[in-house]
Amino acid sequence: MAADVLGAALQNLLSVPILFFALGVVAAALKSDLDVPPAMGKALSLYLMAAIGFKGGVELAKSAWSVQIGLVALAAVALSLLMPLLAYRFLRSLGGLDAPNAAAVAATYGSVSVVTFVTASAFLTRAGIDHSGYLVAVLALMETPAIITGLILARGRVRGAPLLPRPVLREALVSGSVLLLLGALLIGWATGERGATAVGGVLIAPFQGILALFLLDMGLLVVRRLRETNAMRWGLVAFGLYMPLVGAALGLALAYALGLSAPDGLLLAVLAGSASYIAVPAALRVALPEANPSIYVTLSLAITFPFNIVVGIPLYHAAAQALLGG
Repeated sequence: MAADVLGAALQNLLSVPILFFALGVVAAALKSDLDVPPAMGKALSLYLMAAIGFKGGVELAKSAWSVQIGLVALAAVALSLLMPLLAYRFLRSLGGLDAPNAAAVAATYGSVSVVTFVTASAFLTRAGIDHSGYLVAVLALMETPAIITGLILARGRVRGAPLLPRPVLREALVSGSVLLLLGALLIGWATGERGATAVGGVLIAPFQGILALFLLDMGLLVVRRLRETNAMRWGLVAFGLYMPLVGAALGLALAYALGLSAPDGLLLAVLAGSASYIAVPAALRVALPEANPSIYVTLSLAITFPFNIVVGIPLYHAAAQALLGG
């Protein structure tokens, strides 16, 4: 098992998009003049949000829904909506972040990492353990709710009390990022395989290449922002390590309450314990420009992602077997 996890970790850490992120980090650290024009960076963000939403909708269209699947989906969406509230409290009290940055990080940790989920699925497949395919649709549903909560937290906090005034709620719901993600999800769900065939050459096939360019831009941005601000403190690094454990524990508790199998419980724990470094950064760059990407991207991609790949997946697997049965 340890060899399988190490192999999965190396495979993902040496993937093309992650290596492009490393290239951006190195270029910025060397003070190279390599740059991605702001207009292109925004275009890459818009593409990724449209592609992620559309592909998630296509997966939803493939799933044969049942009452059990519906309950799992509702519980997962509720978790994605509510977990940023807990993360926000940790970040404000222990991490010392201001409201926009705390909201951005909270949204990142309320959402999910597709690559971490895929790694966990591959881990189960290599072990010869069957798991339910509908959790891919659950992953798609968990992408966006945390962004809404994060925007509400950023715009609607007064004297530390969470508020949901109508203008703030409306701003979160009609944000271009949220509308694009949800709209693309609905389009993918409505058109299914027919839609995938029609636009797959644009919204599906080039995804990895566009992601590589986006992460190159993120790598440049992270280092340059870190150079400008001394924002990454030990309290934040600790958050990047303990928050996935908190999320995974909540995911396993939900799996137990819903009567899921151990493999499905593992995947739900991975979803709850992961942090987005694609969908949410792409959305926040447009919707919450005052937040510092060097904080929320670095925490999710440089700390939580490798932690989950190397340590988290086997740990959550063992916990799922102990709690839900081998």
